[in-house]
Amino acid sequence: MKKINNSLLILLFSGVAYGADNEVYIEQSGATANIDIEQLGTSNLIGGLTSSAGSLTPLDLDGSSLTLDINMIGNTNKFFGDIYADSFTGLYNFVGSSNLFTIQVDPTNTYGANSSDQNVSVTGASNTMTLNQGTTALAATLDLDWIIQGSNNTITSSVNIDGATNYVDIDGSDNTLTYTGTGVTASAGGYFYLDQTGGSRTFNIQQLSTQDNDWLKILSTGSGGTICVIQNDQGTSLSC
Repeated sequence: MKKINNSLLILLFSGVAYGADNEVYIEQSGATANIDIEQLGTSNLIGGLTSSAGSLTPLDLDGSSLTLDINMIGNTNKFFGDIYADSFTGLYNFVGSSNLFTIQVDPTNTYGANSSDQNVSVTGASNTMTLNQGTTALAATLDLDWIIQGSNNTITSSVNIDGATNYVDIDGSDNTLTYTGTGVTASAGGYFYLDQTGGSRTFNIQQLSTQDNDWLKILSTGSGGTICVIQNDQGTSLSC
């Protein structure tokens, strides 16, 4: 499907072959778009990253000063997407269990990934959430916030930091967090803050700025589990 500047295309399917499951297809090109999507129920899909079910693609947003507001209420829902944008605001709210969220912002450095504000809120169990920002671009002044309430959730995030901040609030047991913050500029200086309550947790946190300082703060309450923290500014490679 051809992209058209300053356009927004949303297709919603209630496919007979897939029961009551809904699918959303969006391909947006142009600045200052404001996109708000809400799905209620189970096994719904917002397409992108090769999708599934009715094999739709993408959630593909290109431009600057974009706002994406997603609410998925229910279980076994999926949200995938590619976002190529500066000054991007992402608001993601998931209520339910066994949901899947995977998103990457500017993996090919088309627009850069600067000045983004990303907020992920999850209430429920056994959700898998992945957010990668600035895979080849720099996530300059990124403000990334996670609020996780529930057990057995898996959170994975990789950020190419440039003055980025990352705040994570987790309440619940048996949660797994993997964070990697890389930085190659003199202004990298990443800040990571984890506030966690619950037992049997697994945290693997790496801050790898090579030209600047990184900062880390962890407040953790609970029994059992493993916490691994690595800060490396061109020293010998280590692992936990």
